[in-house]
Amino acid sequence: MGLSTHVLDTMHGTPAAGMQVALFSTAGEVATLVKQFVLNQDGRNPGGLLIDNDSLKSGTYRLVFDVAAYFKARGVALPEPNFLGKVNLDFGIAHADQHYHVPLLVSPWSYSTYRGS
Repeated sequence: MGLSTHVLDTMHGTPAAGMQVALFSTAGEVATLVKQFVLNQDGRNPGGLLIDNDSLKSGTYRLVFDVAAYFKARGVALPEPNFLGKVNLDFGIAHADQHYHVPLLVSPWSYSTYRGS
């Protein structure tokens, strides 16, 4: 089933097309880059799943969303320092045989996430 993400820009009411995202596997304080990508017009990874079902392993991971750069590129005037720069979401995969979807709803001042389907 694999791992996926989706980002919605709640300020503009659109998918967060063009946002840069990085996925890391983590072990304690050590984070290892798995992949970097830019979200497509639907606010998703253009390559589909971040990790496919056969490659998904139980463990801990981190998604890093470059929120400030995205909103600046959209022409939003942000204060310095930005309230949100990069949003780091640390999460665990307990059952590698299940699908894990990690959506992000974001504005320059807030965000929320949940385990989606």
